[in-house]
Order: sequence, then C-alpha cells, then structure tokens
Amino acid sequence: MSDFRIEKDSLGEVKVPAKAYYAAQTQRAVENFPISGLKQYRAFIWSMALIKRSAAEVNKDLGLLDAKIADAIIQASDEVLAGQHDDQFVVDPFQAGAGTSHNMNTNEVIANRANEILGFALDDTEKPVHPNDHVNMAQSTNDTIPTAIRLGCLWRLDELTETLQTLADAFREKAQEWDSITKSGRTHLQDAVPVRLGQEVGAWATAIERNIEKIKQAAGGLRRLGIGGTATGSGLNAHPEYHSRMIAKISELSGLTLYESTDLFESMQSHQDAVFFSGALRSMAQDLVRIANDVRLLSSGPTTGLAELTCPPVQPGSSIMPGKVNPVMAEMLDMAMFHIIGNDTTVMLCAQAGQLELNVMMPIMGYNLFQMMDVMIGSVKAFTERCAKGLVANPDKAAGWLARNPILVTALNPIIGYNKGAEVAKKALAENKTVREVVIELGYMTEDEADAALDATSMTEGGIRK
Repeated sequence: MSDFRIEKDSLGEVKVPAKAYYAAQTQRAVENFPISGLKQYRAFIWSMALIKRSAAEVNKDLGLLDAKIADAIIQASDEVLAGQHDDQFVVDPFQAGAGTSHNMNTNEVIANRANEILGFALDDTEKPVHPNDHVNMAQSTNDTIPTAIRLGCLWRLDELTETLQTLADAFREKAQEWDSITKSGRTHLQDAVPVRLGQEVGAWATAIERNIEKIKQAAGGLRRLGIGGTATGSGLNAHPEYHSRMIAKISELSGLTLYESTDLFESMQSHQDAVFFSGALRSMAQDLVRIANDVRLLSSGPTTGLAELTCPPVQPGSSIMPGKVNPVMAEMLDMAMFHIIGNDTTVMLCAQAGQLELNVMMPIMGYNLFQMMDVMIGSVKAFTERCAKGLVANPDKAAGWLARNPILVTALNPIIGYNKGAEVAKKALAENKTVREVVIELGYMTEDEADAALDATSMTEGGIRK
C-alpha cells in the first residue's frame, strides 16, 4: 500500500497520507503553514465536533440532511468528542485568517470517518459524505469558529474555577492556622504597623475568590452563541429555525447553559466577550503574580532575608552552591502568569483587528484563550500542591522583626502626638532601642501605659489607643 493517496479540492489534486482521515484542504494548510509545530487544544477539537454533531442532528430533523448520512456524521462526531481522533487535527494555529483550515480539518476528518462507517475506504473516489455539503451544512467558518472559541472556554470553566478555589482554600486554612502570629506589616517595602500573618494570608484567599467571581461573570457573555449566522450574519443557506434549534441542541448535548444571539451580525463582527473573559483571566494572573512575589519575599533568606515563611524544599536550588533551596514553585507561577498576561494582549489585538463583517484573527485568538486556561490550571494546581499547602510559618522570626519595628510608635499618635512620635521613632532607630524603651526613657509614658498602648496584637484589630 502506498504511503499516500490522492485527494482533490477546487484547486486540484493533493497527496495526503494514506491513513489520514483529513483530506486535501487540511494537507494544503499543513504545507502552507509549517509555522510553530503547535496543534489545537482538546477544548477546540471537542467544541468543533460538538457543533458538527449538533448540526447533523438539527439538519436531519429539519428534513434537509439524509438520515443515513446524518447518523454516520453523528457517530463520527461522537468519536471525535470522545478523543479518538485527536492526532488527525494537524493544522498550525498560525494559519489563514478566520480559521477556514481548522474548520475544513474538522469537516474532512468527520466526513471521511463517516464514509468509513458507511463502508467506504479512504481512497475510494466516490464517497457519499461530503465535508462541505454535508458535515458543513448550514455553517460557515465565520460562525463555527467563534462558537467553538466560546464553547471551548466554557468546557474548562468549572475546572479552572475549582482549581483556583482549591488554592484559595489552602491559603484560608493557613490563615486560620497562623492567626495568632503577630508580625510587622510592611508598606513601600518599609516597616509599617503590625498585622497578623493570618490577616495577610487571608487577604490572598479573598483576592483569589474575588477574581473567581470576575471570571464567572465574564464567562456569562461567552454563553451567547452566533451559530447560524453563516458567512456574514445573514444566515444565508441556513433554515430559519436553525439558529434556535442549534442553541437548544448544543445545550442539550453539552449540559452548558447557552443563549441565542440577539444580533447575529454583531456576533460575527465583535469579539468583546472573548476580550472581557481574557481580561478576567489577566486580572487573576496579575494578582497571582503579586501573591507569588509576596511568598518569595516572606520566605527570603533563610538567614539574611525576612524568613517569616519557609517554602517546601522541592528541589536543590543551585548547581554551584551546596544546600541552597529556592522558592521554585512561586517562581514558576510568576512565569506562567507572565505568559498569560502576554496572551491577553494578543487576544485584545486580535479582537480589534477585525474588519467589517468578520474578524480574521480568530485562530490565534482562540488558541491563546485555551492556552491561558490550560497554563493557569496546570500552574495553579502545581503551586497549590507543592508550595501553598506546605508553607510553614516561622513565628520566632516574625516576633524578632516586630520587636525591632520603630513604626509601632504609630499607635501612640493619639496619646503623645505625631511630632513626639517621630522623635521616638528616630531615636529608637538611631540607638537600636525599642519604642517602649525610648518612650519611657523620654518620660512620655509610664511602663504600664507603654505596655498597654504597645500591645502589638491588639493593634491589628484597629481602633484608637488610649
């Protein structure tokens, strides 16, 4: 058997690998775009197969597609949905605009597998199921690709938010465990009034949970699908009931809550929903960078840094310095989030680069959105399991820094005034004394008054000192 078979499209004959389910248009895309070696994410393959399966069933029910052909397409699509043919989706995400190559890759794979189900060989010259006429019936690249982008993001939404919530829960548990540890607060990376370690870490949990709310809110816009707009939003070549039926069928098959578009032309032109969702992921990413960097700062040392936290020692930290251990999981999280923030910029630029009735930058827009979710899920899972859950507090170190903090004098402002407080802070710092020692030495307070006013833990509850 030859390694190749001959397939035809409107431009002529093309050599295609003999056992490939894809055909001429996919092979042309492989040859035209040998750009990155990247392949589409499973979320996209799943979404496109879901659209094709739904369309076959809807068009069959409308009496537009032969039942035998429709059933073969449905069976082939179910196989793709189950992940049986992922290796057949071979087009680089950097490709011709809009995603025609992606769409035809899907159409050809499902058509050839459907033909095989009907008893035809891949190299048969006459096959009953056509990738355009049947698998792509009532569709266009221009409405399937934006629909697939939306569905692909929603497909992993629960996994993403649950992963993030697990990290928030880990920090919340640590916050409760460490709530009795009072430490020096820091603003501008300089000494500030006291906080409890539990308050500091609890705020990390709250920040993550608030970002989860934003992600869920932004995902709401993705639930509005423009499938049925076909080429420009007019719905040409689609049955009048096709749009509403497709929303109902995709909802039924996926279990997702989905809505009809109120303006198919807008759904074709604008990708604001993708930009909004990407922006919510970016917001989460920048907060995770901040938190990871706080972990790095608080675990700096162990002898010459803050060392109020200790990260789990998951690997040696240096090829030359024996015994060195670095906060590698926090460093990894930073790099992953930087990548996501860069992806968000690409999504924004792609969305604003559409013209008139279509945005042709969808292939890389979709790829970046799926990658953002994939990288966030993977990196946050790893950070949670191999760092956050294993963080250890060093209360002695926290107490040592707090005892030397001259800014404790802030609590005395209502008692001795700001100017005397500044005098005390400067003297304490210059003479390496505590605020308590100096305020008593200067005669501004008695020992009992100083002890009551300078109780650091009570300062973390706010209020006015008396």
